[in-house]
Amino acid sequence: MRVLKWALGGIAVLVLALIVVLGLNTLRYKPESIAETQPFDLGTDIAQAVQMLSDAVTHETISDDLTRADFPAFLTFLEMTYPAAHRAMERVVLEPNTPLYKWAGSDPDLKPVLLAAHYDVVPISPGSLDQWDYPPFAGHVSDGFVWGRGTLDNKGALIAIMTAVEHLIAAGFTPKRDIYLSFGGDEEIGGEGALAVSQYLIENGVQLAWALDEGSFVLDKIIPGLEQPVASINLAEKGYVTMTLVATAPGGHSSMPPRMTAVGRIGKAVARLQETPMPGGLTGVSEEFFDALGRHFTIDKRVVFANRWLFNPVLEGILAGAPSTDAMLRTTTAPTMLSGSSKENVLATQATATVNFRIHPRDSVDDIVAHVKATIADDDIEIRVDRNTASAASPVSGADTQGYADIESSIRAAFGPLATVPGLTIAATDARHYALAADAAYRINPFKITGDDLERFHGIDERLSIENLERGINFFGDLIQKQ
Repeated sequence: MRVLKWALGGIAVLVLALIVVLGLNTLRYKPESIAETQPFDLGTDIAQAVQMLSDAVTHETISDDLTRADFPAFLTFLEMTYPAAHRAMERVVLEPNTPLYKWAGSDPDLKPVLLAAHYDVVPISPGSLDQWDYPPFAGHVSDGFVWGRGTLDNKGALIAIMTAVEHLIAAGFTPKRDIYLSFGGDEEIGGEGALAVSQYLIENGVQLAWALDEGSFVLDKIIPGLEQPVASINLAEKGYVTMTLVATAPGGHSSMPPRMTAVGRIGKAVARLQETPMPGGLTGVSEEFFDALGRHFTIDKRVVFANRWLFNPVLEGILAGAPSTDAMLRTTTAPTMLSGSSKENVLATQATATVNFRIHPRDSVDDIVAHVKATIADDDIEIRVDRNTASAASPVSGADTQGYADIESSIRAAFGPLATVPGLTIAATDARHYALAADAAYRINPFKITGDDLERFHGIDERLSIENLERGINFFGDLIQKQ
């Protein structure tokens, strides 16, 4: 009995010690204190800026046809709308349809920076036109919003940049360092224009301190369990590769099928890939994001983030359970297309499955090929890798640079108190190309979005609030004056 009491007493002491450790770790696990940023107002004419964005939307710069007259017309629109900027800056137009501006600074010894946006837009989905509240290329202004294709993605940012630049140049401001502006004309279909910009800079001996492009937003009540708005300043973006799995068979009539048809073999391979995702976890940029984000949750959730030595398997399991957070942890596997026989009673002589992977910075294309081979474990399936369209994940930029600090403080100056975290862009942007000519590349649009906005990207009733446009102008104005 005495031994039992000692054992129980020992367990009680261990439990108490565990509670103390968990509690102390949780209390220490909080956001870093950041000096309060004074609100900033550039003082531009917002009504005029709204009209500029409205006019920009009317140019149907749709990426399905880069030969449209709207592309050169949009560049002419910029010249006419921002005369002071065009007088003060040098401009070269690189193919396809991508203008690069240089605003000369006063100190040639400082490395230049680049602000980027794109003005090409995706097409309107067939049959959806009657579902829009306002015509997608009318630039309608109503209910505190500018409506139309490209307002969020990405003409709003372009107009915010140019409005801030025009105002500062007219006021006599000159930056210390050179500032480049690049406006991609084909971001939605690969970004050859942004790649041409990087090649141009490299050929002319220009190495950027940093580049800033789209890639995230100020997220308002989008992250479950977090009431505070979060500005995700993304340090990297995922890569991209598509593979086609091919199975062949003799074919024949469906009344006498073999035990394993070509379609069955492909189906089995796809099932194995979905059941066995690429290894992931909280490492690298994924760890940076969730470590910074976790500090802003309520204390009951912070205890899990603060004590990963104990709860890491549980935490990773929770994060892997939702597509949005699972995509932050690993290279994702997405079977998107299947083909087989052209008739229901004919056995396919060839069946295929197309699988798209978004590559986490920890992985390479070859890593994914090895994973696919090992997972499907079927030598009778051919794996075709589309290396022509593949792109590696971008380099991971640092969150400890002056450029990151400037972007962070300007976001706070434009939006007020909020959480800022370093993140990962799970889709592709032009920033991956600009990174080739820069020490660092960062990704954020200075607009606040809610869950209601998510379906508007590339969707119906795309819109940008006038309040967001004003904040975006103030963000870029504050950021430029730091350079």
